[in-house]
Amino acid sequence: MKALVYHGPGSKAWEDVPDPHIKAPTDAVVKVDTTTICGTDLHILKGDVASVTEGRILGHEGVGTIVEVGASVQNHKVGDRVIIACITSCGVCVYCRSGNPSHCLADEGASGIGWILGHLIDGTQAEYVRIPFADSSLYALPEGVPDEAAVLLSDIFPTGFEMGVQYGAVKPGDTVAVVGAGPVGLAVMATAGLYGAAQIIAIDLDENRIEMAKTIGATHGVDSGAADWKEQVLALTDGYGVDVAVEAVGIPATFRMCTDMVRPGGHVANVGVHGHPVELPLQDLWIANLTITTGLVNTTTLAMLLKLVKQQKLPVEKFVTHRFGFDKVLDAYETFGDAAATKALKVVMAH
Repeated sequence: MKALVYHGPGSKAWEDVPDPHIKAPTDAVVKVDTTTICGTDLHILKGDVASVTEGRILGHEGVGTIVEVGASVQNHKVGDRVIIACITSCGVCVYCRSGNPSHCLADEGASGIGWILGHLIDGTQAEYVRIPFADSSLYALPEGVPDEAAVLLSDIFPTGFEMGVQYGAVKPGDTVAVVGAGPVGLAVMATAGLYGAAQIIAIDLDENRIEMAKTIGATHGVDSGAADWKEQVLALTDGYGVDVAVEAVGIPATFRMCTDMVRPGGHVANVGVHGHPVELPLQDLWIANLTITTGLVNTTTLAMLLKLVKQQKLPVEKFVTHRFGFDKVLDAYETFGDAAATKALKVVMAH
């Protein structure tokens, strides 16, 4: 089969590799019908994720058709169409049972890490992929939900909702500021209203993305390059600061922006993937009664979000901006990697 293979920082190739096969009775092999590229894939290619080794097939998002199942798989069968969760969950370890499968203790990949696809084992940017623990890591795709909507539930919508909205403890009437209007930041904005946010402020350097944010849930937009960006945000909160500040970029400057604009007693929810150390000025923050959260998505809300998508309650159709065939995956990476020029949000590769 063909797959997108990582060959070290800055190097990747669409090349022939062996087909995957069942290794354990709980496995399934899925023919990938639709996949996409995540910002995390770009971090890997920059060398920010040292645990990804040369020769790894990238990708952790996808929709496909099951072509083979292990003898112990009970919930799925050959021919079923499924959503592939970016987190692989054994379903029985202490972390999976406590709602934290992102730290699944199974020995696939590495014990304690639930994100293994395209990281510690071969991923979804391929014609076929092996999915360990299929019963608890695949979700049946209902009739009427298009692939382009479903693939957004593999990662970005659960990530935005769980790590931004839920970990940020958004509640009715809150003002939520999201720094970074990329796909995951936009997913935070699109789901913050589920918990009753009164104001949702999109903060980004890209005016196009700010305008997009206003179509999917943001009530206000602020240019983070403006000298008075902080004053603009504070003016929307009577000077008190936002209730919840969400970091959705993954660089030190944007994390500092969040701690600068959150009110005393507020929440800072880090969603971005950081490749470098970030200063935490506790000498200033210890007195502010802040809650700061970090985390890797668990995808425990995937089934709930899928119900909302099926009933057209989330604006998923606005997220896919570019479409490619599988054989054009390198072009897709170029487009996604130059989003400022191409105005790309999610790029989709499909057969």
